[in-house]
Amino acid sequence: MSANLTLLVLIGVLTACGVYLILERAVSKMLLGMILFGNAANLLIITVGGPDGEPPIGGGEPEGMADPLAQAMVLTAIVITMGLAAFVLSLAYRSYILTTTDDVQNDPGDAEVAAQRDREDPED
Repeated sequence: MSANLTLLVLIGVLTACGVYLILERAVSKMLLGMILFGNAANLLIITVGGPDGEPPIGGGEPEGMADPLAQAMVLTAIVITMGLAAFVLSLAYRSYILTTTDDVQNDPGDAEVAAQRDREDPED
């Protein structure tokens, strides 16, 4: 079995872009990053799922059939990604209505813990 180098490079680029966007402060960019990361995972599952072949319906040679498990996993992952996207989109809409901004604000408790850590360990 040989891997398609073009698809593997595309998966790497999608994963890198997805992680970069997830680390942004804007909720809309985080949502796009999650969608890109989900698509990269789906492509990876399909790529490593085995060679192309006939659908496993009816009688035939088992060697020439495609593995239905990878396809079922991708369909499930698509549904989960769309549900997650809808949930994050609703959270972003609610946050925008309340604060009229798309950026995630720093939590005062986290800033206090970070400042306390800096006071305790100044040489790091």
